[in-house]
Parts: sequence; structure tokens; C-alpha cells
Amino acid sequence: MYDTILFPTDGTEGVDRATDHAIDAADRYDATLHVLYVVDMDVVNAYPGDEFVRGAEGAEETLEDTGRTALDAVAARAESAGVDVVTHLGYGTPHEEILRYVTEEAVDLTVMGSKAHSGEYRQLLGSVTERVSRQSTAPVSIVKTTVEG
Repeated sequence: MYDTILFPTDGTEGVDRATDHAIDAADRYDATLHVLYVVDMDVVNAYPGDEFVRGAEGAEETLEDTGRTALDAVAARAESAGVDVVTHLGYGTPHEEILRYVTEEAVDLTVMGSKAHSGEYRQLLGSVTERVSRQSTAPVSIVKTTVEG
């Protein structure tokens, strides 16, 4: 049913349940798990970098390091479960890059985490998961997690 499953991750607290679901789905369907982290270029371009002393410590490098750590962590869990895994570090606006990846890689299912925040938080910032679920041409499985704060 599913040959290619995509798990976009932001590496933040609360993604463990979604990670488990993505790995389980890939194992259950004998699918390849694609793990994607998107360096949000809007964040990179909005940050002047005044607080950093060396050029190698800018916002982009920090987000890349966070992304690589997140990708490696999910890949290690998937491999230990016997799941074939592909990792990709992308650049751009997260929901747009996820949707582009879905199309280019012919993704059959996307598994995404969604953190339960207050209504005001969601109204102000929106949700990458909501945008992807509304615009994706492939099924999207949303794993909800309650986050304090």
C-alpha cells in the first residue's frame, strides 16, 4: 500500500510519538522511510547575527546542526527497527519544501507531529502540519502531542 513514507521533523520536544508512528508504518508496510528536516530560510534571513562572534556560528549553521542531529536520531531509531531510511536536509519555507518533497519523491504517506498549543498561539503562528495536510496530494497522518506552555 505504501512504498515511500515521509517523516518531516523539526527535532523539537514532542516528536517522539510521531517518530514511533512513522517507523511503525514503514515497518508494517515494508516501506522506505524518508526523514526530512527543513532549514527555515525565513528564520535565517530575519536574523541579523549580531550576537555571534564567528561567522561559522550564524543562524543557518545552528539550524543545520539541529537538523543533522534530528535526522541522525530518527535514522538511528529506524535502522535499529530494521527500516530502510533516507535522510534529507532541505532549505526553504518548511511547508513548501515538504510539499515539494512529497511530489518529487512520489511519497505515498506523510506522517507529521502536531503539538497541541492554545488557540491564540495557533492563530498567530499557524501550523506547518495544517498547511501540509490541506495542500498535500498524498495522505497525511497527524500524530498529536500535548506540549506544556
